[in-house]
Order: sequence, then structure tokens, then C-alpha cells
Amino acid sequence: MKSAFHKYIAEAIGTFMLVLFGTGAIVLSEIMFLPYSTLIIAFTFGLIVMLMVYRFGNISGAHLNPAVTIAFWAAGHFNGRSVLPYMMAQFIGAISASVLLSQLFPYNTTLGATLPGNHISQSFMIEVLITLLLMLVILTVSQRRQMKIHFASVAIGGTVLLAAFFAGPVSGASMNPARSLAPAIISNHLSHLWIYIMAPVSGALLSILVCKFIQPKHCCPLRKGKCNVQNSNR
Repeated sequence: MKSAFHKYIAEAIGTFMLVLFGTGAIVLSEIMFLPYSTLIIAFTFGLIVMLMVYRFGNISGAHLNPAVTIAFWAAGHFNGRSVLPYMMAQFIGAISASVLLSQLFPYNTTLGATLPGNHISQSFMIEVLITLLLMLVILTVSQRRQMKIHFASVAIGGTVLLAAFFAGPVSGASMNPARSLAPAIISNHLSHLWIYIMAPVSGALLSILVCKFIQPKHCCPLRKGKCNVQNSNR
């Protein structure tokens, strides 16, 4: 039985690694003018998510993302008392990673912050859609107890890779308020931060409504009704 403290530490470390490697790949691609940078960044995000889910999935559920935590709570699959501590752990991990990157690469001005590639409305919509896709996959694998953790980690990491490759050049493919908040605060690029907080949360919550029609016994939209499946970790 994992203690609450161990879960919070797992969330902090997992989110730290996600932001360190993911946004670090962006920083390095800018500094070194790497070819195929979009592909490199997408693979880095996908692989680090896969590894963190594989390592911490059985400890904390490896949310690594406040939008995921909120959606699990709204679906009735997560204890409401743990929502704030999980989010705090995620933000602490993310900000710590951005602080470290700012020390390693002091001349980089954005630290991998997510910024709209074109129109704000376009970026917002894409962030909603790719977060919806990600959360649908997470809801599916988290409710299949017979699915081994390595299969779940590949499914989730692969979804992140796909979304990052598709949407990275347009919206930055955040899908994660903690991933966007940390570099935005440390690099002082706050003007578009609201997109990367509101859109992922909206997309994650919307996935519950979509999931209701696919697997209604597993998805309770916005906590209306009683779920048939409970999972305290995820």
C-alpha cells in the first residue's frame, strides 16, 4: 500500500522529468539549430511520458498533469482530497525543472514555453482536441485492470508523441497546465498562458462526456451519478 506522501513525491519527480526532458529538447533544438526538430521534440515528450508512466504508474497513477487529475476527479475515479496535493506536487516538479533549465541555459529566452504558432483561437481549439484525445486514451487504459503497465505506458506515450508531432508547430502541443505554467513563469512569457490552462482542462473534462457514450459504465460526467469502477490511483 503506497502512502500519500510517496504518491506526491512520485508526481513531483515524474512531472519534473517530463518538463526537464521535454522542454529541454525544445531549448536544445533552438540553441543547436537541430534538423527535424519537430520530430525530435515529439519523440522526447512521448518517450519521457512513456517512461514516467512505466515507472510511477503503480505508485501515483502517473498523472503528471493537473488536467488529468481534475478529469479523474470529475469522473469519480479519484479522491477529491488528493486533487490539490497532486496538483501542487506537479507544479513544484515542473517549476523546479524550469528553474534548472534556466541555470543550464541562461541565454535562452523562452525555456520551451508553449506559444501560439498562429491564431489564438486555432491554438485553443487544437489544445482542447489533443487533450481530449489524450484523456480518452488515459481513461481507457486506466480502467482495464488486466492491461499491464508497460502496455499502458506505450499507449499514453504514443498518444503524446502523435499529438506533439501533429500540433507542436501550431499550438506547442501542451495538453498540460503544469508543463506550460513552469517555463512561462520562469521566462516571463505569461501573455498566452491562459490558453494552456483553460484548453487542456476543458479538453480533459470534455473527454468524460465523450467517454460516457463509448463506455458509460466507466465514465461519470462531472460527477453526476455513481461510477461502477473506482481507481484511487488514477
